[in-house]
Amino acid sequence: MKSSNPVLSRLADRSAQHATFHRAPAQQPYGGYGAPAGYPQSPEYAQQYAPPVAGRMTIDDVVVRTVAMLAVVGVFGGIGWFVLPDSISVGVAIAAAMVGLVLGLVISFMGLTNPALILTYAAAEGLFLGVISQSFESLYPGIVIQAVIGTFGVFFTMAALYKFKIIRVTPFFAKMVIGALIGVVVLMLANFVASLFIDGGFGLRDGGNIAIIFSLVCICIAALTFALDFKQIEELAAAGADKKYAWLSAFGIVVGLIWLYLEILRLLSYFRD
Repeated sequence: MKSSNPVLSRLADRSAQHATFHRAPAQQPYGGYGAPAGYPQSPEYAQQYAPPVAGRMTIDDVVVRTVAMLAVVGVFGGIGWFVLPDSISVGVAIAAAMVGLVLGLVISFMGLTNPALILTYAAAEGLFLGVISQSFESLYPGIVIQAVIGTFGVFFTMAALYKFKIIRVTPFFAKMVIGALIGVVVLMLANFVASLFIDGGFGLRDGGNIAIIFSLVCICIAALTFALDFKQIEELAAAGADKKYAWLSAFGIVVGLIWLYLEILRLLSYFRD
C-alpha cells in the first residue's frame, strides 16, 4: 500500500529490499534437525516459532521519535514566540522556513535517517511556527490553542478510526486520497502563480467563501492521509524494516501535523475575520 506521504512511500520499497536480505530465520522444531521423514514442517508452524530479531522497527519506536520531534518543535516554537526580538523575528522566520523546506525535500527524496538532520528540521520548523503563531495570536487572541487542540483532535480521531477499522485503507481509498492530494497541491501552486499577476489569485487564500471551502478540503485530505501513513508504518514494522527507519517514519508524521496545523490556523482566522 503506497502512502500519500512521499517519505513513507519511499520507505516501503526500501523495507521490502531490507526484509529480503535480513529476514530472521525461523526456528526449526525437533532440535534444529528438521522434520522427520514423512512429517513436513508447515510454514505456519515455522512462522509461529520464529524468534524476534533485535534492531527492527516497531510502532512504539515511531511513537517515541514522533514525540521527540514534536518536543523539539515545541521548544524552538517557544523561542520563536517569546525570545526572538520583533525586529528580527520576521527575518528569522523566513530563514527558518527556507531551511525547513530544503531539509524537508532532502530528507524526503534521499530517504535520510540521520537523527541530527531530522531534529534540525524540527528545530527550523519550530522557529517558523513560533513566529507565525505569535503573529496570528496577536491578531486573534486564543486562536493558537484552538488550532493546536484542533490539530491533535483530528490526528487522534484518525488514529482511533484506523485502529478500530472504521476506516479501511484499500487500494481504491489510497488512489482517491493521493489523487485529491495531488489536485490540492496543483491548485496551491496555480493560485500562487496567479497571485503574482492578479490580486488574491483565484481566491483560495483571501478569506472569502472559496478560501473557507478550500481550507476545509485541505484539512479533510490532510486527515485522510494519516490513515495511509498509519497503514504504511504498520506494514514497515511487519516487514522487519531496520530500526533507523523509525526516524524517517516519525518525520513523515510530523510533516503532516505541521501542514494540518497551518491549515486549521488559517481557517480559524477566516472565521475570525
